[in-house]
Parts: sequence; structure tokens; C-alpha cells
Amino acid sequence: MSNPKSESALGGQFTFPGTSLTVRRIGYGAMQLAGPGVFGPPKDPDGAVAVLREAVAAGVNHIDTADFYGPHVTNQIIRQALHPYPPELLIVTKLGARRPADGSWQSAISPKDLTDGVHDNLRNLGLDALDIVNYRAMGSIHGPKEGSIAEQVTVLADLRRKGLIRHVGLSNVTAAQVAEAQVITDVVCVQNNYNLAHREDDALIDDLARQGIAYVPFFPLGGFTPLQSSTLNDVAAVLGATPMQVALTWLLHRSPNVLLIPGTSSLAHLRENLAAGQLTLSPEIRAELDGIAAAAEANRG
Repeated sequence: MSNPKSESALGGQFTFPGTSLTVRRIGYGAMQLAGPGVFGPPKDPDGAVAVLREAVAAGVNHIDTADFYGPHVTNQIIRQALHPYPPELLIVTKLGARRPADGSWQSAISPKDLTDGVHDNLRNLGLDALDIVNYRAMGSIHGPKEGSIAEQVTVLADLRRKGLIRHVGLSNVTAAQVAEAQVITDVVCVQNNYNLAHREDDALIDDLARQGIAYVPFFPLGGFTPLQSSTLNDVAAVLGATPMQVALTWLLHRSPNVLLIPGTSSLAHLRENLAAGQLTLSPEIRAELDGIAAAAEANRG
């Protein structure tokens, strides 16, 4: 296999629109570094630090996080593991939620909530400014819901003008909400639930690709309901890969603006995820995998 630090091994590169920020297309999502339910400290803090350091050593230069993971836990681990940060490392965070003592997920979308959230991220990450902040609409938790996000995006745009945020992104949003936000400020990325079996955002991905805007699927492997497909298993067996590696590789093939942030607290799983960039899918295999979404939709129906 090729050197995992090579550009091609991590899916090639992507430059965010209107910025000098260039990342390798396989990144890392920090959510699983917190404790069970994304709440409290991890069982193995040293292991969490080791995963982050190995990811960066392997060439990952895009880490996705949020200060409400834990809360505060993942950002503090990132700082412990990687600060002072390599100049090429991009840390993307998000706002819009909070985690009270009962471990629930609550919205935090008032101007004060969002401003406090920026300062929490800055403090816990040890930064003077945040490269990209995604406004994470709570919607239906793991799916978007129509409704204006203008107030929240305006707050982020103001924080950007003050120099605390360099760029604005969106998460868990509809196409209409993206368009609404773009009237207020430039949007450099959209992060939504999308994978082989959950493809409601196909049209949005293509529209963002035409604009050169990054699309970052969360739950690329199914999240709390992992992908289950005999087709995926069969393709993986033919390729000598794991089903999850094939699912990640399919996302890389889906569109050049797709960036991956698979998360794990395991060094072995991290290595498997990064190796997905070395797989190639033929048009025939991609067509076979495309059928998974239709089958999943029929089962949901």
C-alpha cells in the first residue's frame, strides 16, 4: 500500500471556497473521544490522545469537534494532544447545542448562547480565532427541519467581523436554509446526515459542488444505526476490505466536494478508516452500491 501520508491515500485535497484552507479529504471526527453518549470523560484518556496524535501523524489535517461534546471534553483532549497545533491543521467546530448535567441535548441558539459558545471553544482549544464554525440547527436532532436560521447566522457573521471566527459553515440544514444563510454571509461548508443508505441530500450535494462548497456527511457509517447491507458486505468481501471502508470510499467517489470525518476512539479503527482512501470502486461496483439507498427507502416505507 502507498504511504498513508500521501495526498491520494487520504482521498486527495479540497480547498474551501474563498479561503486558503486546504485539507485532505479524509479527516477525523472527535465526537467519540468523549464518554458514553458523548457525555463525560472517556474511559481511556491516554488512548484518546494517542488516536488524535496518530491521525495527524498519518496526514489528517481536518478535525471536526464541538465544545458541547462532553461538554468541553473533546476540545480539551484535542488541546492536550496537539497544541501547539501544526500550521496546516484545520479544526472545525460547531455551535447550537448544550449538554446540561442530565446528559440531554438542548438547543443553545440565542445570541448569548452562540457568543458564549465561541468563547468556550476558543478557551478549551487554546485558540485566538476559530477557522470554521458551523451553526448546527437542532431540527429533528439528526435531520433538518425547515425554519429561519437568519438570527443565528447573523450572530456568527458579526463574530466573524470581530475576528473571532474566520469562516462560517452550517450543519443539519435544508437547501432553503443554506440559501438564506448565503444572503447574510459566505458559507464554506455544509455538514448533514448522509451515507449509502440515507441520501436525501443528493440534490444539495450537487448544488454545493457547483459552487465549490464542501459537503461533510455526519454519520457516514450510519451513526447510532450502523449500516446493514448484504450488498455492502458482498462488495467488501470481493475487494478484500471491510464494509465500513467501502462505505467511506463510496462517499469519496460520490462528489469531489465531499469531505469525510469518521470518528473512532480506537487506533485499529482509525487505521481502517484512513485506509479507505486507498480503495478504488469500479463504475459497476458503484452502481451496485447505489442500489442500497433504494432498498433502505423501501424498508423504511
